[in-house]
Amino acid sequence: MITDKQTIIEEAQAIAHQLSEWRRHLHQYPELSFQEYETGRFVSSRLKEFGNIAIQTNVAKTGVVGTLSSGSGPTIAIRADMDALPIVEQTGHDYRSKRDGVMHACGHDAHTAILLGIAKIFSDKFKEGKISGTVKFLFQPAEEDTDDEGLSGAPRMIREGILDDVEAVIALHVCPWHPVGVIQVNDGYSMANVDVFHAKIIGSGGHGGYPHMTKDPIWMLGSVLQAFYGLVSRRISPLDTAAASIGKINTGTASNIIPEEVSITGTLRTYSPEAREQLIKEVENVFKITESFGGSYVFTVERGEPALKNDPAVNALLVETARNLYPDIQVEREPFGMGGEDFGYMTQKIPGVMFFLGCALEDGKNRDLHTNIFDIDERCLEMGVSILAETATRLLAGNNDI
Repeated sequence: MITDKQTIIEEAQAIAHQLSEWRRHLHQYPELSFQEYETGRFVSSRLKEFGNIAIQTNVAKTGVVGTLSSGSGPTIAIRADMDALPIVEQTGHDYRSKRDGVMHACGHDAHTAILLGIAKIFSDKFKEGKISGTVKFLFQPAEEDTDDEGLSGAPRMIREGILDDVEAVIALHVCPWHPVGVIQVNDGYSMANVDVFHAKIIGSGGHGGYPHMTKDPIWMLGSVLQAFYGLVSRRISPLDTAAASIGKINTGTASNIIPEEVSITGTLRTYSPEAREQLIKEVENVFKITESFGGSYVFTVERGEPALKNDPAVNALLVETARNLYPDIQVEREPFGMGGEDFGYMTQKIPGVMFFLGCALEDGKNRDLHTNIFDIDERCLEMGVSILAETATRLLAGNNDI
């Protein structure tokens, strides 16, 4: 079954004003990871208004899942993240954040509004008996941060069984480096594995005037840094995608005291599982250099989200759908970069895809993700609704090879 493309576009256009209102309300009241209490209540209230959606609250602590089902057919899921970032907004909008130091600087307010729009359209279609199967609307908390167990919202949802009966999952991310009318897609690995390492170089401290009587960890650090920054170019294949960066170095208390240890923290980004394991091993080997200078080291890794892997079959269906709906749409095919996205946990478990939806304003000003002036052209909202809703409809109709 392929629906009338003009129908879904018109349905999205008909709720464009609501999409904007929802997005702006959420933008004014951002909440940090696992603190999305008001956001969850807002989402639940809207879903309840639609009338026929089964609602689960407190999913993965603060998430919401809405379900529509005709009782037979495939089960697919559509995901939106809800959390904001600890950033002081500088946009100047009359609907700017009312919570000082918290901002929707990654577009999750837009994602949530888009998914609410899809839920509204599907609610009507299910009432009219136009769709068979089951659709889950996953309003996920905590994409940006983790809890005390080191888990973000996606793995928590998976742990609670939300995807156990789901055959495919789809999502989008607003994209400020493309204007409205452009989408970016990629098969396979599209965003990075994200790992954080913590290391210590341990020596023996002493008087700065008698360095020969110490085992100076700062001196050892020089060799570690030189080896570390050569890893990606000399120990990782140029055919693999990888990046390694140190973000924090702490040591010392005074100008004339050689410290006992140096603490280093950094991030490791890779695409393939093989490159991930190799890079972690190579970084630890770098710290082993300290042993040749009479020192020692401690090295630990916090494994974050896996690389986002887009299923080629679902991706092909989504691109075909987007082109059917919008013949003039521009499709850019390239990976999304070295950022992390915990949607990767979901596509690791079942076939799925995320695409990037152009949202840049037309004034040419750079409003990148995670900046205090991040903003979107709200015309992207109805386009996001149309593409995801129609892709979901075709997945339910079995127009794919997953």
